[in-house]
Amino acid sequence: MKNLAFLIAISGILMSCGSSSNQMTTTDNNYKTQVTANPVDYASTITADELKTMLYTYASDEFEGRDTGEKGQKLAVEYLKQQYLDMDVPTPLGGSDYFQEVPLERQQSAEVDITVNGMSFKNFDDIIVLDISESESLTLSEIVYVGYGIDADNYSDYEGVDVKGKFVLAKAGEPKDENGNYVTSGTSEDTKWSGGRQSLSSKRDAAKDNGAKGLIYMDDIMFSRYAPYYKRQAESGRSGRISLISTEASMIRLMVSENLGKALHSRITESDKPETIATNINLNLEKTSEAVSSENVVAYLKGTEKPDEVIVISAHLDHVGIENGTVYNGADDDGSGTIAILEIAEAFKEAEKNGHGPKRTVVFLHVTGEERGLLGSRHYTDNSPIFPLENTVANLNIDMIGRTDPEREDGNRNYIYLIGSDKLSTELHNISEEVNTKFCNVELDYTYNDENDPNRFYYRSDHYNFAKNNIPVIFYFNGTHADYHKPTDTPDKIEYDLLENRAKLVFHTAWELANRDNRIVVDKAVP
Repeated sequence: MKNLAFLIAISGILMSCGSSSNQMTTTDNNYKTQVTANPVDYASTITADELKTMLYTYASDEFEGRDTGEKGQKLAVEYLKQQYLDMDVPTPLGGSDYFQEVPLERQQSAEVDITVNGMSFKNFDDIIVLDISESESLTLSEIVYVGYGIDADNYSDYEGVDVKGKFVLAKAGEPKDENGNYVTSGTSEDTKWSGGRQSLSSKRDAAKDNGAKGLIYMDDIMFSRYAPYYKRQAESGRSGRISLISTEASMIRLMVSENLGKALHSRITESDKPETIATNINLNLEKTSEAVSSENVVAYLKGTEKPDEVIVISAHLDHVGIENGTVYNGADDDGSGTIAILEIAEAFKEAEKNGHGPKRTVVFLHVTGEERGLLGSRHYTDNSPIFPLENTVANLNIDMIGRTDPEREDGNRNYIYLIGSDKLSTELHNISEEVNTKFCNVELDYTYNDENDPNRFYYRSDHYNFAKNNIPVIFYFNGTHADYHKPTDTPDKIEYDLLENRAKLVFHTAWELANRDNRIVVDKAVP
């Protein structure tokens, strides 16, 4: 990365940057002159050529698709560390330690034996284990049926139902009103409760928040997809799902077929009414797992005036690795965001060299395990935040900003999808708009910001782990394309002029957030 030598002529002419200007006073022949930093000068260090050079390395076959815990991911984190060392951007962890260890484990498909009132059911035919902390044998004399397992502000299957320390049984889907609209949203668009992986995680969270020891979830459609995959893993001896090692016992989660669901509750498909069901269930669960070594990469520039207030710029450093001998390079997902952060860090560092370090601390956070379930960012926010979350002003998350979405009807290349900017802070959204108008003129597309967007992108990248902790976020995203999660997501497909413009937009937004007088206000509730 190149070094930028600035020649600043001090002649009494002030360069104005609005509220984001940084000022310092110098003395020359007993005359004091105010010198104002122009962020455009530092944004100019972000170039398509440098982005291209770095991405051709970072998304090369040598890095083997950067799968979490594998050789390629280790090469990736060492590459990022060296870039920060070369730029003289320090680590908050001290010395030359840029790595925040993320405790992970790889679980093979668990073995399960179950009998219900004397009837035996087989692993993979009628039941699979989604999550257990340890091997366990249980006898249950009752379970609590909670209908759809929804716990929303305007509709809850848990209202007046005590499930603490108990196993709950829930089914897939969401009820509709007399007009055919979902009860939680009042619309016909899918919600986070109505189906798919987001529904599964939402109902897991609802059961956990209400104190359940275990969740038995009946989803015949999802079971028919998951069970063959889990069975192939078990029969081949291949490693399974990677997850965070928790310091607390996790809730037991089981997915069952309709056949087993009806054995647990004969009226499960017809009845939505919560009730306690007397039963005789014997469960034997056997967990097999191994530790996985992985790490986040963290660098920072300490604030000059408000060092305890923090702006976090994030991107995920991992991708999906190698499959059947073919490297999945992940140039756009998320090599583009990863390399953009390096260039943004360089721009901030050049400003610091010229006496214009950020007023607030700026953290450059590269997280691992995003493709495995937002694991690195969840460890940072939920288990081990390096900087206190209450001091974290905002998170700007970059995940895929190097391509164009073929579905965009107007064909305008100079755009970016923004997600989440208005969810928690009206002020953040307004600042984002104003900065873009002043410096970048990128079309800000809010298509995927709709709460009823069926893609649920707001919940699918690392910013969400900050947002759920009441930290305002912006997620920068170019949309999916034909090469998404394919071996054809290669650096030659990246549109480097767009990558440069979008990285500059993030830089200018971060500059404003880091240097404005007042911390942005959180004026909305967590969605």
